[in-house]
Amino acid sequence: MTREYRVVSADSHLEISPERWTPRVPSKYRDRAPRLVKLADGGDGIVVEGRPTYVLGLAITGKPYQEHSPSGLNYEGAPGAGSPEQRVREQDQDGVDAEVLYTTSGAATFWRGIRDDPTYRSVVHAYNEFLAEEYCAAAPDRLIGMGIVPETGVDDAVREIEYCSRAGLKGVVLNSFPSGKTFPTPEDDRFWAAAVDLQLAVTAHVGFRPPEGPVFKYAKEPPGVTLRGDPIRVMMRFGGAASSAVQLTMAGVFDRYPRLRIYWAETMIGWLPYALVQVDDIYERSRYWAERLFGIASLERPPSAYLRDHCWWGFLRDPVGVRVCRDYDVDKVMWANDFPHSAGDWPYSSRVIEEIFEGVPAAERHRMLAGNAVEFFHLN
Repeated sequence: MTREYRVVSADSHLEISPERWTPRVPSKYRDRAPRLVKLADGGDGIVVEGRPTYVLGLAITGKPYQEHSPSGLNYEGAPGAGSPEQRVREQDQDGVDAEVLYTTSGAATFWRGIRDDPTYRSVVHAYNEFLAEEYCAAAPDRLIGMGIVPETGVDDAVREIEYCSRAGLKGVVLNSFPSGKTFPTPEDDRFWAAAVDLQLAVTAHVGFRPPEGPVFKYAKEPPGVTLRGDPIRVMMRFGGAASSAVQLTMAGVFDRYPRLRIYWAETMIGWLPYALVQVDDIYERSRYWAERLFGIASLERPPSAYLRDHCWWGFLRDPVGVRVCRDYDVDKVMWANDFPHSAGDWPYSSRVIEEIFEGVPAAERHRMLAGNAVEFFHLN
């Protein structure tokens, strides 16, 4: 029987103790898996080798703003940190029919503090296995978990998303380009092709890891050009949260894979119309010298056309964004409650929804609250 979805959070979080899923890590690697620790303030933290301790802080709230705290938080008994059955009850309290579930933001990169590749891959797979076979399996039409993509190269990334697809997950989350680099590479194409063939939703939470090094592999590298003269960096400056999407566009990924779609969660949307105008303007001013000096081929269409066709965006409490995006494209934006993070308003999301959608026609409201998510994540 097809479920009727009225409200879907396209960006929520599964904040749970690693003890819930690390028993699935093979025993020979388990002593290097993430582990729970008690902090001096009485709160919970997660330790991963090579990384600072992760402190729950504002990742678990589910309470009035006046009671939020960046320290002293525990998983035990907290909203959003319990069993799948508890989570479904919490959805009912909030008037939400389903949630797209991300784990701790940037988990693939955080866990990459584990430098031994087999151990790291085993940790990622154990989490995905728990997500698919245990947690989401309890209510697959309401708990829409995003599998994690390892950052150890394209072969491992493709292998893991094939498992996620077989196991029934609706999508995966990338923290970087599939090769693990900070810029698109030709080997990434095997990942994009596999994701399209598997009909698996590709997502990023906010964006890919901020690039500390190169942002593009140029055909030519003229001597004496500083970062201020890097053409892709110039375009990314006006791309805001769309920076990674600009890199993909300029690398021709969307031309090669016209069915590829990417959802950028928790970007907000009020900036979108302005940014797309600016990206086109900068592109038009830069593309001639960029092609002459750096060997970047001109696009078949303006950059904004690719971003409009291939990218979906997530928003929380963003009344300005709802207003301006009614003129942009209501079919490419998705509401989220961010539960149990502090940016959300559980269990009073209905109040926020009424506030930000005041005066919005029912059909447009439904698209942003549920219809777009149902289609993008293949919920029916």
